[in-house]
Amino acid sequence: MAKDVKPTRKNLMAIEDRIELSERGHDTLEQKRDGLIMEFMDILDQAQDVRSDVSENYETAQRKIDMARAMEGDVAVRGAAAALKEHPEITTQSKNIMGVVVPQIESSKVKKSLDERGYGLLGSSARIDEAADAYEELLESVILAAEVETAMKKMLTEIETTKRRVNALEFTLLPRLYENQEYIEQKLEEQEREEIFRLKKIKAKKEEEEKAEAAEAADESPAVEEPEAAD
Repeated sequence: MAKDVKPTRKNLMAIEDRIELSERGHDTLEQKRDGLIMEFMDILDQAQDVRSDVSENYETAQRKIDMARAMEGDVAVRGAAAALKEHPEITTQSKNIMGVVVPQIESSKVKKSLDERGYGLLGSSARIDEAADAYEELLESVILAAEVETAMKKMLTEIETTKRRVNALEFTLLPRLYENQEYIEQKLEEQEREEIFRLKKIKAKKEEEEKAEAAEAADESPAVEEPEAAD
């Protein structure tokens, strides 16, 4: 509360410094919040596209694998899957977006040629190859979706944190500082008026005392005798 603050010029200067700093911080956080929201909207658009790709690729992969099982048999499909020697490799790095560290996922050995899949040209069929292609596409879209979704969640968390800080400054800290500033200024003005009034009273009293002393001195001074007339 404002009444808890001592109305001194030193405290007033300190509060004015805090207000200036808080206003700059508020403006900076607002700019950061707006920038984060713009970046988030871009990522959200990308996420929607990625989700659509994952859904489409999943349906395609399921359709292809069902066709391969129906045409070649479940044993042949499982055998082709078991022949895979080199599995996909995932590496994660990080990048900075408006001060938010988000993951950057890189993959290798996801898409393979026919001879890299391990089952050989004679041990497979076009149906199995199509299913493998479809699942490789699906895996790549899932990896991209993981990167985008994680970035989106981190950005959203940072936006909410920044919004809370902006609101705390705008609706709590700054109003309290303004209230304290106004309270101290009013008290200092009152003190100044009281001091001026006190000085005026002292001056008036002094002037009255000086007049009284002058009047008293005039009363106490001997009267000047007039010289007698000559005979």
